[in-house]
Amino acid sequence: MPRHPARPIDLSFLEGPRNRWQEFRTVVSIAREFVRGFRKLHFVGPCVTFFGSARFKEDHPYYNDARELARRIGRVGFTIMTGGGPGIMEAANRGARDVGARSVGCNIVLPHEQAANPYLDVSLTFERFFVRKVLLVKYSICFVVMPGGAGTLDELFETITLIQTGKVKDFPILLYGKDYWGPMLRQLERMVAEGTIGRRELEFVFVADNVEEATHLLQDRLVAMWQAARKRKDTPKWWFLEQRANGQRSAQTSARITTSSTP
Repeated sequence: MPRHPARPIDLSFLEGPRNRWQEFRTVVSIAREFVRGFRKLHFVGPCVTFFGSARFKEDHPYYNDARELARRIGRVGFTIMTGGGPGIMEAANRGARDVGARSVGCNIVLPHEQAANPYLDVSLTFERFFVRKVLLVKYSICFVVMPGGAGTLDELFETITLIQTGKVKDFPILLYGKDYWGPMLRQLERMVAEGTIGRRELEFVFVADNVEEATHLLQDRLVAMWQAARKRKDTPKWWFLEQRANGQRSAQTSARITTSSTP
């Protein structure tokens, strides 16, 4: 995929009050980002979104596990959505492409260039993290959180907060890698012990250590969520100049997530 020069970033937005004309232009720009995202992603779901580090290379075990799990989820008929970049994001989009599932990426403009990975059927690039995160949650029904850094933790805990406060419901989060997430899970247990979070508020968080375990934890939940999501499915309207999103979906929409030995 061709690389383009990095786009400039508005560093003044979070530096305090500006003149009213600048603030108005920013509001319009944010609205445009949302509208563009809504139009582009309206027909891509239901989606399972993968989070994880952009720094894992193709030969890393986590890369291979993310790719295989995305294959299994994509084979059922779900769209695979990621942040659109390299590493775990590329692995999940690549797994979707392996089985003909729809592959979506929501990239972000960064000070250093982050090109979209080459395995996307639908690709968007956003200026602002908060717009991107709203859309990742809006069109997803489940998160798979692979090992990652500060950005992954930000996405994880924002989603936990949304579920905890009742902004979204019936939204499973699968943490992949018990050793990696162990310190964070111990901190969550400490928070439960101190009363700063309730144990019931963590019932939507599951932990898996391999692809087989992840498959077992997800399969029944995803099939039920697929059926519920299909009842809410909209169709393109010609008067909005809408078209179906690119990419393919498996015909076996009611099937279980099956095992695969695809190379």
